Amino acid sequence: MSVMTLSRSPEGASPDPELARGLLERARGLVPVLREREAAANAARRVPGETITDFADAGLFRVLQPRRYGGYELPAGVYCEISRILAEGCMSSAWVYGVIAVHNWQMALFDDRAAQDVWGVDTAVRISSSYMPVGKVRPVEGGYRLSGRWAFSSGSDHCDWVILGAVVPPHGDGTAGEPYNFLVPRSDYRVIDTWDTMGLCGTGSNDIVVEDAFVPFYRTIRERDMFHMRCPGHDVHDAALYRMPFAQIFNRTVSMTSLGALRRAATTFVAATREKRATYTGDRLARDTTIQQVVAEVERTLDELDLVAKRDVAELMERASTGDWPMQRRAELGCSTTTAVSRCVTEIDKIMTFSGGKAIYRGNVVQRAFLDIHCARAHVANNPLPYARNLGAMHFGYDCECLDI
Repeated sequence: MSVMTLSRSPEGASPDPELARGLLERARGLVPVLREREAAANAARRVPGETITDFADAGLFRVLQPRRYGGYELPAGVYCEISRILAEGCMSSAWVYGVIAVHNWQMALFDDRAAQDVWGVDTAVRISSSYMPVGKVRPVEGGYRLSGRWAFSSGSDHCDWVILGAVVPPHGDGTAGEPYNFLVPRSDYRVIDTWDTMGLCGTGSNDIVVEDAFVPFYRTIRERDMFHMRCPGHDVHDAALYRMPFAQIFNRTVSMTSLGALRRAATTFVAATREKRATYTGDRLARDTTIQQVVAEVERTLDELDLVAKRDVAELMERASTGDWPMQRRAELGCSTTTAVSRCVTEIDKIMTFSGGKAIYRGNVVQRAFLDIHCARAHVANNPLPYARNLGAMHFGYDCECLDI
């Protein structure tokens, strides 16, 4: 796909609305292309290289990337909207886009020497992740030795670095170990092909294996520092975009795509049902009042989720500018995004129920959304229960016990 080069705002400039509009238009232009490639992506269990190239050529990966390293530093809302739009074409491709692009935001939190290691020669280098803290860590002079096996590293085939989770052991002072993120180059890890799932098939969320790799201190970041927004990279990157809690961005990475997939399924269902007739009676299904009610309920839920998502991410940017982060509001904003996918599950289940026998055949758009959204719900960041319990407890005066907000 041919795209013209997008200019970027000079360092220190305000976000460029024309640039944002251009990126959103490019994302919309890719939707039919992604639909054409969806079956191939699912069959291959990975997003095609051509799609990654299209995302890169369109400038989509640079939305949250620091200007210092060739990025656009656009508001988080632009990034979220791109993810939602792309999911109307292929949810797996949109998921991989969102996960890779959010790491360009997180790099602004690391010590700047880490970003220089990644982007010093090529600012288009991509990063995958697996944050589950399962790695084995051994402190050594200048850093750590890291080993382990991590699952669910989406888009890892297309990346040359990975961010991995592990608990750094206590330093002998009686304190508990703490979860850290470790930034590791491709030369120090292997991607193991394990991804064979019912949904999000094209994300290529394979395993990562590291065997006793050295990770210098400056290529690590403590999760607690990302929660408190006291990160080494803040000394270099002073844009408000990078002054918000990590989970408030990342959790939206894995929720926004479900809105796009549900929108596509709803539109497809209405179009397919408009002239469809019941096999035995010949009655038009569009006259079925239960189906009419389901369509209205799905549309209302989508409208609400879209409005709330845009409101919340705009508020995140505003709070990042002012530094006003009351814990209760953080908990509310966190709970808001983690409940979204569960609500999408409820609505896609309704559509699937009334899609008839043809929906069980592979390649059916509604079935694909049904499977993909259910798999998205399986992500730990889309489990609303701990977030809701934490928020409910705070309403009764208990302290926040969730570091993931």
